[in-house]
Amino acid sequence: MEGILKDIMEPFRPAASRERTKKRSRPLLLVLTLALLCVGGMELAFCSLFSPVLFHRITDPVVRPVVQTWETVQAQLRLWDFHRRRDGAAGWVSLGTGEYSCPRPVLLPVTAPAVNLPTPTPIPTPAVTEFIQLDGRTVLTGGVPCVYFNQGDEAWRDKPFGSDPIGPYGCGPTVMAMVVASLTSQTTDPAQMALWAYEHDYWCPGSGSYLTIIEGTAKAFGLNCTLQKKCGPQELLQHLNAGGMAVALVGPGHFTDSGHFILLHGATSSGQVLLADSNSRTNSLKAWDPALIVKEAAASNGDGVRLWLISPKAEPSPAASPAS
Repeated sequence: MEGILKDIMEPFRPAASRERTKKRSRPLLLVLTLALLCVGGMELAFCSLFSPVLFHRITDPVVRPVVQTWETVQAQLRLWDFHRRRDGAAGWVSLGTGEYSCPRPVLLPVTAPAVNLPTPTPIPTPAVTEFIQLDGRTVLTGGVPCVYFNQGDEAWRDKPFGSDPIGPYGCGPTVMAMVVASLTSQTTDPAQMALWAYEHDYWCPGSGSYLTIIEGTAKAFGLNCTLQKKCGPQELLQHLNAGGMAVALVGPGHFTDSGHFILLHGATSSGQVLLADSNSRTNSLKAWDPALIVKEAAASNGDGVRLWLISPKAEPSPAASPAS
């Protein structure tokens, strides 16, 4: 009953009395609040250690909104800083544009007077081998200078080799005419050599020449000549570099569709072969792989290669000369 009367009379108490009551209750509230915080903090600490799932279930509803709010604020601050920097840069660009937009004097190009320079003369590349005229004869340069004859030359292409014309059948006497004219002091040509070869039984009717024409003619004119059936590319190059010549009987390939004598008269510094093809000036101006020559000179029956190595020995006997 007494408490009820106090509550009823409370509004009618003086203000000073009520203020003193509030002041006495404030420390009590503060102590109670701290006690609750300590107890709650201890409970949260125990939860974080012994029950992490429960800890996150309690704290996430409070912590997550705070973190999201902080991230939003940071994003807005970065965006504001970007706009500030962009606007500042745009201002500087506009100032620079205004400066350079001022009219400036235009400098017109001055055309220099044309100078007529002399046209440079190209320096020709030296040929490895070429045809030259020497003492009224056609000579192939490079290696051992080779007096060149072509069996299709109109001066003798229709002249006889036996009963056959030199043009299609006379590679044998034409090649040996080049050998003799190049390595000896004898003067000859395909027509004279064809007559001499016919008289010495080197003509093969309807087929050209017998193989014996090479060694027989060379020895008749005082030259060394050896058939080297086992000759390889290196041995061939050594012989040519020593100043010798060689005759190859090549089969179907780069030079013929059947059989054909060619003359090898030198080698290049890069290890290629220079040759005189009595049936082709074009082939005679090329440098050839010695391995290809050896390959195409291989006998069809497998009996080695048909390569005759020829070198000077002595002056030929005048009695053997086919010159007229």
